[in-house]
Amino acid sequence: MGVEIERKFLVDHDKWGKVVKPTGTHYRQGYLLADSGRTVRVRISDNDAFINLKSKSTNVSRSEFEYEIPLEDGRAILDSFTTIGTEKTRYEIPHAGKTWEVDVFKGNNEGLIVAEIELESEDQEFEKPDWVTTEVTEDGRYTNAALAKHPFKNW
Repeated sequence: MGVEIERKFLVDHDKWGKVVKPTGTHYRQGYLLADSGRTVRVRISDNDAFINLKSKSTNVSRSEFEYEIPLEDGRAILDSFTTIGTEKTRYEIPHAGKTWEVDVFKGNNEGLIVAEIELESEDQEFEKPDWVTTEVTEDGRYTNAALAKHPFKNW
């Protein structure tokens, strides 16, 4: 069983605009299950597809299982079995020996930019880039599953 330990932060839009970024990856994802503390998600990019299962352990840690599936299957599952989802471009930004995953949301979540850092333990120390602002790890509204159900544009 895999365990994901991550912290989540909002991003200063002005400072983010000045960051030199690599090419981002466009993701479309949909949920087969999204309830209190459990999700089953399919995510596709232009090149690959994954099915992902998560269950909440703490606000920072989750059990996680992720498996690559054929891209055509991922597209078919998204189109035929999901009714809620999100769309975003993800950028991987190295900083102080860690990789920050920055999601720039599209569609109903346009205007939201969230940065995540995966850690090896819940109490691991790390350095934040200057474009990272308020921590929202414990605010459930910022999970992708919650954004699929209650988009940022409706807040």
